[in-house]
Amino acid sequence: MSTVGWMIVFCEIAFWIVIILGLVARYIFKLKRLGMFFLALTPLIDLILLITAGIDLYRGAVASTAHGIAAVYIGVSIAFGKSMIEWADQRFQYYVTKQGEKPKKRYGIDYAKHYIRGWVKHLIAYLIGAGLLVGLIFWIDTPSKTEAFNGIIQIWSIVLVVDLLIAISNFIWPTKEKAPSA
Repeated sequence: MSTVGWMIVFCEIAFWIVIILGLVARYIFKLKRLGMFFLALTPLIDLILLITAGIDLYRGAVASTAHGIAAVYIGVSIAFGKSMIEWADQRFQYYVTKQGEKPKKRYGIDYAKHYIRGWVKHLIAYLIGAGLLVGLIFWIDTPSKTEAFNGIIQIWSIVLVVDLLIAISNFIWPTKEKAPSA
């Protein structure tokens, strides 16, 4: 695996470690400012990944799938980062500290609206990630060195459209709450 590939793995692990450290500091040790400090580190992790991928490409590396996934990771992290932290925060409060409300399961139109908001975040992640990839394609300006980026943009475009179709289908065929078992 390339340096960038390992850095993606490192950043994903580091992302969840700082979130867990932030939640533990905030709720277990009641150190709200330290908890906020750890949670605020998540954008720094994205910056480290961006710099690593940029330096690798600047030094003449052929753009690989790992470089492209780095751009996808950054887009997803920026678009979904806050909601992922809120998701983890709510579950940590309820399941670990036994405080807060139980995370509710969504059904019907409520679920459809929630899903479409998630799709909008997916679109934002796509615009950021694909924008980074297109920018890199123009910056490198050597099509043979950036072929992997075009493939990633094409696949992600298909995934985005499929996700939109799923979002729309939730309005047409809303999910129903399962009947309690006897």
